[in-house]
Amino acid sequence: MQFTTTDATATAIETDCLVAGLGEAGLSGPLSDIDKASDGLLSRLHESGDLPQKASQTVLLHAVPGIKAARLLVVGLGKAEKLDGAAFDKAVKAAGKALRQSRATSAHCLLADHEVTDRASDWKVRQAGIALAYADYVYSATKKPKDDAPPATDTVSFPAGEGVEQQLGLAEAIAAGVQRARDLADLPPNICTPAYLAEIAEKMAAEHDGLEVEILEQEAMEKLEMNALLAVAVGSANRPRLIRLSWKGGKDSDAPLAMVGKGVTFDTGGISIKPRDLMEQMKFDMGGAAATIGAMEAVARLKLPMNIEGVVAAVENMPDGKAYRPGDVITAMNGKTIEVHNTDAEGRMILADALTWTERLNPDTTVDLATLTGACVVALGHHASAVMTQDDELAEELLSAGQRSADRTWRLPLWDDYQEQIDSPFADMKNIGGMPAGSITAGCFLSRFAEGQRWAHIDIAGAAWQWGKPESGTGRPVGMLVDWMVDRAGGWDVLG
Repeated sequence: MQFTTTDATATAIETDCLVAGLGEAGLSGPLSDIDKASDGLLSRLHESGDLPQKASQTVLLHAVPGIKAARLLVVGLGKAEKLDGAAFDKAVKAAGKALRQSRATSAHCLLADHEVTDRASDWKVRQAGIALAYADYVYSATKKPKDDAPPATDTVSFPAGEGVEQQLGLAEAIAAGVQRARDLADLPPNICTPAYLAEIAEKMAAEHDGLEVEILEQEAMEKLEMNALLAVAVGSANRPRLIRLSWKGGKDSDAPLAMVGKGVTFDTGGISIKPRDLMEQMKFDMGGAAATIGAMEAVARLKLPMNIEGVVAAVENMPDGKAYRPGDVITAMNGKTIEVHNTDAEGRMILADALTWTERLNPDTTVDLATLTGACVVALGHHASAVMTQDDELAEELLSAGQRSADRTWRLPLWDDYQEQIDSPFADMKNIGGMPAGSITAGCFLSRFAEGQRWAHIDIAGAAWQWGKPESGTGRPVGMLVDWMVDRAGGWDVLG
């Protein structure tokens, strides 16, 4: 999807579809102009209840008199006092979904004209672009669209104004990162293997000046004694990769921000094998890797003026005769020993060594991203990612970025009180802490491999995809990560 601007009025612009918002207060702004041009058609429809009555509902009208657009798509915005950033994002996505189904290949978006209680004009334009591109996504890698399938919306224009083109350029970059993450997450596990993720990273580095790549294969990891990561991978014919994407946008002396993504390209659970129901969705267990790679795509497109490291631990967890077992004691790269109680708690095993390796890059701050625990979905559902850190300032950075980007997070405690749940008489720790506070004890485990670092763990098990639904991966939390990194770089104005 490409974005453009125009000075044409709502009634004069020639496009396949006008997209406008209707609040509970009634017709206003562009809709009022269209109503006058159509001799009161919209007023009559509004009075009869044929226009959207609730937030995010949509109605599509064809051949509205008095305007040159072929269609008019009206989306409900609800009560003005409740139209905050999250509600606006939801409404634009609803409009985008209806737009895709309308068969329009071009559109003109008027939604950013509406007041949003906690957002400025620049944000509204940028987020509208991101949300429309998000809603236009259709998976096609292994399933060709039917001949009569609705086409993609190729171009969307916005009313011209100061800074609008710049914000739309930013939106295109972020949307590309989100789409990259969704493309990777949606691929079947026989295609999206650890080797495939490495190939994608290499292609990205070739496409973007300033983006560098480093791939560690099994032999290199063996020399580094990454035994926790390798233990998970040993049962699979698909060999592991440690992938590093580096963006050099700052000074050589500047310490980078680092993202570390869990990339389990398929998770059977290993010897502690999972139930068969929904096991096919375990292709999404590389959501942290997808988000890391997607965020690096956006960073490279935005040409962020700082140094960023994206590290992906990519493995497949299979129950081969050589697979690691419950009861095994594994010595991780940092020398700490781990008693394995459950081979399905594999994400924290691979992240343990990945975090230790990332420390060698001397990052200012490290954030790991992982579809780590089902307990996180129980706690937060599919609405928020869980943030765990003992650094209050870092927690606030990530929580604020989630609010600003409509890609929300929520903080869970990481108190020392929980650490005793992963103590073991046979090793420095065990890899699960039991049913109580399962997400938090997973965070406690990872904290033992991030000692001395400014670090946060983000559990995206509920955010990266929705259990039991056929919809695709979400690409989250790319939006939040990009907002956080832009804020650390000095804010959106530095990208002008």
